[in-house]
Amino acid sequence: MARSTNARRPATLASLAAELGVSRTTVSNAYNRPDQLSPELRKRVLDTARRLGYPGPDPVARSLRTRKAGAVGLLLTENLSYAFRDPGAIRFLEGLALACEDAGHGLLLIPASPEREDVASVHRAGVDGFVVYSVPDDDPHLAAVLERPVPVVVCDQPRIDQLDWVGPDDEGAVKVLADHLIGLGHRRIGVSCMRLARGRNDGIASVHRQANASFHVQRSRLTALAAAFSEAGVDWSQVPVVERFDHTTESGASAAAQLLEIDPEITAIICTSDILALGALDEARRRGLRVPDDLTVTGFDGIDDADRVGLTTVRQPVLEKGRAAGRLLLDTSEPGRPRDVVLETQLVTGSTAAPPRSAEERWFGP
Repeated sequence: MARSTNARRPATLASLAAELGVSRTTVSNAYNRPDQLSPELRKRVLDTARRLGYPGPDPVARSLRTRKAGAVGLLLTENLSYAFRDPGAIRFLEGLALACEDAGHGLLLIPASPEREDVASVHRAGVDGFVVYSVPDDDPHLAAVLERPVPVVVCDQPRIDQLDWVGPDDEGAVKVLADHLIGLGHRRIGVSCMRLARGRNDGIASVHRQANASFHVQRSRLTALAAAFSEAGVDWSQVPVVERFDHTTESGASAAAQLLEIDPEITAIICTSDILALGALDEARRRGLRVPDDLTVTGFDGIDDADRVGLTTVRQPVLEKGRAAGRLLLDTSEPGRPRDVVLETQLVTGSTAAPPRSAEERWFGP
């Protein structure tokens, strides 16, 4: 269909200024610096703009002129949907969004799935800085971020000397949890952990794989467990550690099943996240095991679902982590770097941990 030759050309900043009898700077201020105009004049500019069909200043042109995009980029180590599905990621995203709102910035999510090598999304991102959320140290998307001449804040992992960092003391927090279980009498344990590297491995994680994990958080938590239980006389090389690539309750259930098949006599399953622990609880119920009478289960994170079921876990302030990361990135008052924000954690002694029963008691009752 031929376009009508009578269609009105869209208004421009210049034509709007001419219509109003004001300068182009006045029109621009109505959108970008409203404090420079009286409320009455700004309303007249915006009303006339709507009547003439003027859409406002071109944001691309403005960013080229100011060299500011007005947005923060969040680099995720997962597919985009993970940010809206995982409870911990949701709370972190909320905290980061609150910091962006306070500063008048937008937020751009940049997925960096471990199974993808394409880093074009990082190169294309029109952002003033990046928050890197829990990625492995060998991630190509991280390398692409570090090539950009913009500020970067890392949350959880990896630790990079030149960059600001936000996160809990994972080793210290896990030591408190391990000491609690050791104090209860547990020595025969199994561990369910999140992925240790970008390559998929759904099975046993050897001691070598644990020590060389490119996901620093998981490595730190396993290191702390190994140190604590070794001090208690447990040969860590004999402790089954099962890794799962996907962070879901289904993965936690299958990991618990594998641990119980390897050693039906384990008295505790220590999970490096609450999601995995919730799956372990599901598997225990499926097998008719009573928690904590027959089996102790613990997690890490302190998500709402963990609270609801009374999970023994380590609680970290995930929302505050996101907020702190955003504030660090957007705070230009302190040019000195790097800065570390270490978040406090709390051991939650819920109802899923108790002293171990003997094998005879577990199978035949007291």
